[in-house]
Amino acid sequence: MTTTDPSAVPVSPELQAERDHLDAARAALRRMRENVEGTELMLGDVVNDKVTNAALRKGRERRIAALADVPGAPLFFGRLDFDPGTVSEDGDADRVHIGRRHVHDAEGRPMVLDWRAPVCVAYYRASPGDRMGVRVRRRYGFGGGAVLTAFEDETLVGEAPTSDAGGDLLATEIERPRTGPMRDIVATIQPEQDDLVRAPLETTLCVQGAPGTGKTAVGLHRIAFLLYTERERLSRSGVAIIGPNRSFLSYIRDVLPALGEVDVAQTTVEEMLDAGLPVRRAEEPAAARIKGRARMAEVLRRDLWAHLRTPEETVMVRRGSRRWRLYPEDLRPLLDELASRGVAYGSGRDLLSHRIAHAVLSLMEGAGEVCDDRTHQQVRRDPAVRSAVTALWPKVDPAKMVLGLLTDPERLARAAEGLLTAEEQAAVLLPGRPRGPKSARWSLEDMVLIDEAAAMIERPVSLGHVVVDEAQDLSPMQARAVGRRCASGSLTVLGDIAQGTSPAAAANWSTLLEHLDKPTGHLRVLDRGYRVPAQIIDYAARLLPEIAPGLGAPVAVRRAPGALRVTRAADGLASGVVEACRGVLEGEGSVGLIAADGGIAELREALAEAGLAAPLLGEGDTGLDSARLVAVPASLAKGLEFDAVVVAEPAAIVDAEERGTNRLYVVLTRAVSTLHVVHARPLPAALA
Repeated sequence: MTTTDPSAVPVSPELQAERDHLDAARAALRRMRENVEGTELMLGDVVNDKVTNAALRKGRERRIAALADVPGAPLFFGRLDFDPGTVSEDGDADRVHIGRRHVHDAEGRPMVLDWRAPVCVAYYRASPGDRMGVRVRRRYGFGGGAVLTAFEDETLVGEAPTSDAGGDLLATEIERPRTGPMRDIVATIQPEQDDLVRAPLETTLCVQGAPGTGKTAVGLHRIAFLLYTERERLSRSGVAIIGPNRSFLSYIRDVLPALGEVDVAQTTVEEMLDAGLPVRRAEEPAAARIKGRARMAEVLRRDLWAHLRTPEETVMVRRGSRRWRLYPEDLRPLLDELASRGVAYGSGRDLLSHRIAHAVLSLMEGAGEVCDDRTHQQVRRDPAVRSAVTALWPKVDPAKMVLGLLTDPERLARAAEGLLTAEEQAAVLLPGRPRGPKSARWSLEDMVLIDEAAAMIERPVSLGHVVVDEAQDLSPMQARAVGRRCASGSLTVLGDIAQGTSPAAAANWSTLLEHLDKPTGHLRVLDRGYRVPAQIIDYAARLLPEIAPGLGAPVAVRRAPGALRVTRAADGLASGVVEACRGVLEGEGSVGLIAADGGIAELREALAEAGLAAPLLGEGDTGLDSARLVAVPASLAKGLEFDAVVVAEPAAIVDAEERGTNRLYVVLTRAVSTLHVVHARPLPAALA
């Protein structure tokens, strides 16, 4: 391995050559960006309209953003030297630099290959036992400001490689302290992760990942890979990331742009279900579980189709001097046939008008009249036909329908017969006497019911691929909502059963995949933690027998001296937390103070009095890049990562909610270097 400190050690010729190549690649990337910026928008006499030019302008803006040189993200992180002739007949082409995006010189010759290119698979998977044509794999080390400071060669030819797989630079990069939002892991992707990242678009993946195994990074890098290999298909259908909350989405916001992908929608379940109605209350856990069950879909279906009316009047269509009549017994089979076909309720109205028009035309043709498509359309638009459709198949507004169902006990009893007990029916009723949808005290669980009803009326457009993180917290009804949005596409489902904290959290992945309408999805397990030290993982894993019986404990690949400290706060919790925060701030990287939601304010006040500012995550624009020390309510900790974490009063976290022990497991596994647990009350039994 060759290393250097540019301020103290002479630079070797080979290291200088690598630096020169990096500088030349940055200059080439600037030229590529400038060329796009100088692209003429107007197409002259060929096409010159506002719509076309707006589309061209948007596409150019996306391309410019994708070619941005991200500060602190080196353009390449590795190199492969292949056997002669492996890549091409050109000897120079058998040495390739690998980076976050493709860069070429003015003549179009590649200077850096995109890590997603097929030839780059060898960087992640080649081994002495299967070299894949690679002679030497080189990794680079970078200092502040993305300065190339070192390289390390791993020779794969011969019986013994010159270094073990990975080596010092790989370990250093994995363990490097982090401040601010999440970074990509493109330089450190492990073979088992790479296998998931490069799975085909048609494959729905479900990844059970223990803390620190990189499941979120796998999902993000899979999106980047799919956009590289299936860009045309996905640009038409679209892709999206669904995260647990906005704080989490803020945390991952820089990963895809650093990989050159800037056009991926990011949303939460709450935002996805937005029906334009205010959510004014949190559902009681028991009611949340009931409303989250899949059987609620059948309750809604029964209520929706109960809106159909039995024909009682004759439909009379006038055509000139003739009168054509359809009697109730003629109309009833038309309704029954459509209702039994499983069509969307909204589409049924249009189909019914066609059926009635066809029946009238049959009468006309039977009487010798000549009919064509124009006649069919005229009959379909006849006031009598339109009036009959409105009477027999009335329009339904999803919010008004759910409001009516959840405020009328008798109506609910009819729809829920055999599905919900009387006690369960009483639990799901809305409080108060709302005058309309906007005045009702809706919960998030109610929004899911409205979304289900809306999908029964008009099926939503399907995306090409959706990544849903922390999926273990999806209720069956929420899973149905997610599944509808990629009915003709595929999913990447990420989560950890042990981290389920919602009242209706999934007990197993196979059932959740069925609710997502992807029962054939492939379940893969990531149980090797690369960033969380063994002391922390093992400590948190003491909770697993209680919260996830049968789930295997994660395995950490590294230990860190002094990674875990548990302190009894003899002088009070606040003073103990202040002392702990002072201690961890002496180290490097980001620091998170995590406590039960109800106790975080008091601890922040104590820190402020001690001269330690701790912005509250989720308050205003406060994000993980706002300060080194951030106060995090336990309910927002999921999916986040800090170099050091101070956990205040585990017993209070457990007591704060129904699945508080699961929440504590989440909180204890947010640290990647140091965990300091401070408690004044006795610890939960498993941790004592």
